[in-house]
Amino acid sequence: MAKIFVVMGKSASGKDTIFKKLAVNEELQLKTVVIYTTRPIRAGETDGVEYHFVDEARLQELEAEGKIIEHRSYNTIHGIWHYFTVADHQINLDSSNYIMIGTLEAYEQIEKYYGKDIVSPIYVEVEDGVRLQRALNREKNQIAPKYAELCRRFLADEKDFSEEELKRLQIQQKFSNIDLNQCLKEIEDYINCQINTSY
Repeated sequence: MAKIFVVMGKSASGKDTIFKKLAVNEELQLKTVVIYTTRPIRAGETDGVEYHFVDEARLQELEAEGKIIEHRSYNTIHGIWHYFTVADHQINLDSSNYIMIGTLEAYEQIEKYYGKDIVSPIYVEVEDGVRLQRALNREKNQIAPKYAELCRRFLADEKDFSEEELKRLQIQQKFSNIDLNQCLKEIEDYINCQINTSY
């Protein structure tokens, strides 16, 4: 039985870096799923790599076609931004294991769509002070830094990734990203164990 691994964590926890390293790990042979968003593309991002960048009209078309697997909306200071996964033939559980990146909300919807036996969470955590400094450093490198949005996202994470929510979704195992290499090794071992026990 194939698996879908969903990498999650608060903003600036390092989940994007971890996701990218796991995705190119030839031993794991995980395929990626590129989700969609209506938010503006950031410096250094490429359409079809980090996300499929689309407008709201395209989102509405996909909803009308019944192709939305999961969908989240965020009311930012720049307007409402949508993030969503589409049933667009990227996932074929008969042939491959997959790795995705998302939120608890996304994980819950994906698990509901595919089933608990298929979807496995990978929750990455970092101490809040470290995360805030990382987020600030990252935003400084943007052409037009959005510090207000950074603060909104940081505060929203406290609610979205609360201990109550983690418990409700039965996410007990957490991977501390203090040392990236150590964190990656622990996650790789976890993935191998999940894959080997699912067949």
